Amino acid sequence: MDYAAARTKMVDNQIRTTDVTDHAILRAFLSVPREDFVPDARRPLAYIDGDVALGGGRYLMEPSPFAKLIQLAQIGPGDVVLDVGSGSGYSSAILSQLAGSVVALESDAQLSTAATETLARLDYLNCVVVQSPLEAGYASEAPYDVILFEGAVDAVPSCFFDQLRSGGRLVAVVGTGNAASARLFRKEGETVSDRFAFNCSIRGLPGFESQPDFVF
Repeated sequence: MDYAAARTKMVDNQIRTTDVTDHAILRAFLSVPREDFVPDARRPLAYIDGDVALGGGRYLMEPSPFAKLIQLAQIGPGDVVLDVGSGSGYSSAILSQLAGSVVALESDAQLSTAATETLARLDYLNCVVVQSPLEAGYASEAPYDVILFEGAVDAVPSCFFDQLRSGGRLVAVVGTGNAASARLFRKEGETVSDRFAFNCSIRGLPGFESQPDFVF
């Protein structure tokens, strides 16, 4: 299979057509070999217009919504980014092309090991993979200029805003299914504001489900 040609088609047919116009983002998607971040048996599926199963109930996010979320974050070359739920490391590899450094946070031991090996092999040297519960963030490397969630959450835990630098941005898809929306949170001093960006239905991240209220 000609993966380079498939990568170009992904950018032209899936990403450009959904209002992603930032040239640095487009270049990142053209340069990172998505096929290296999926299980060997699924490499031919790496560039499909959909999620790719990574195993253990986890998925590599469909290219179009992922690109739109990155564009919403407005990542600059000096930014420190926390990539929450980095999975096999593909998202962090893309982010590393835009940011100064990336902390790839992953709770799954097998995925974090695979991500560490693949990112090192491909020389994405400004990424570091840390294995830790997703819902707690990663305070030891805070504050972050950008925090990006690689899956939908029912709500953003307050600890993530504590780990965000003043002037920083947090991008998350909040909600479930077709009722979910991409939201941009901004922190100025101790104040956090947010706004709706676009409707976005993606798979949820484990650990961020709302607990049911107690009912008498």
